[in-house]
Amino acid sequence: MNGLDIPGIVWRRDPAAEIVPLVFDSPHSGAVYPADFAYRCPLSVLRRAEDAYVDELYAAAPAAGATLIGAAFPRSYIDANRAANDLDPALIHGTLPPELTPRPVTRVGLVRRFARPGMPIYDRRLHADEIVARVERYHAPYHRVLDEACDRLYRRFGRVWHVNCHSMPSHGTREHGDFVLGDRDGTSCAGEFTAFVADFLRGLGYDVRINEGYKGVEIVRRQGRPHCGRHSLQIEVDRALYMNQRTLEKSPGFARLQADLARLIAALREFVRARL
Repeated sequence: MNGLDIPGIVWRRDPAAEIVPLVFDSPHSGAVYPADFAYRCPLSVLRRAEDAYVDELYAAAPAAGATLIGAAFPRSYIDANRAANDLDPALIHGTLPPELTPRPVTRVGLVRRFARPGMPIYDRRLHADEIVARVERYHAPYHRVLDEACDRLYRRFGRVWHVNCHSMPSHGTREHGDFVLGDRDGTSCAGEFTAFVADFLRGLGYDVRINEGYKGVEIVRRQGRPHCGRHSLQIEVDRALYMNQRTLEKSPGFARLQADLARLIAALREFVRARL
């Protein structure tokens, strides 16, 4: 399959059928832990931050003429779905360059301090140079590959639709349903895009919420400019539908969910083609 592979950093799978301006990306399913991570917490706990197998759930995208992109590195090392200056000053030693001056407030941030509440990832503060290196070697290349893919399709078709793919932890309450669609309160894509995905998934029997708890973060903010014909939607799926959240093993529900998402991808292909 044609595409791009930067080992340990990012990969891109190009369309294997008639090309449509449709891009899927999974920034949190990476599990290649860099040698310089130097975490001090149990790996089993740290890995629970992964959106495990989300890239596989959307594997049908290239066969439908869409582009599929994924991060190889874990979000706990550096989070591609956070702004480069979304940093916690309490984690950093030394002086950062002006463009990485930390924001006044951060909840989780570009580089995490904790694997879970009360469990630090590191036994030290990270030097500013380490943060800069992670941004330059991992965060920036991921966004460059995603930007290039979306820009190339936009130049060719005059429009592009982007889906940012995630999973959300389930605590047995089903508080957010099976799926949450995030369009930053209608600012990152046209409402018909969000409504189409919601209606299609509901037609398959899923409980779908919109902008409920998960509205979309940095990637859809950067990619979504609906007034220019650039539409970006975040999709969160409940991990309990397809995996054991304790062991990180796929459950019997994985195959069904993957097949249903393949149906969604095929439907989105037709949605896009009808609007070109």
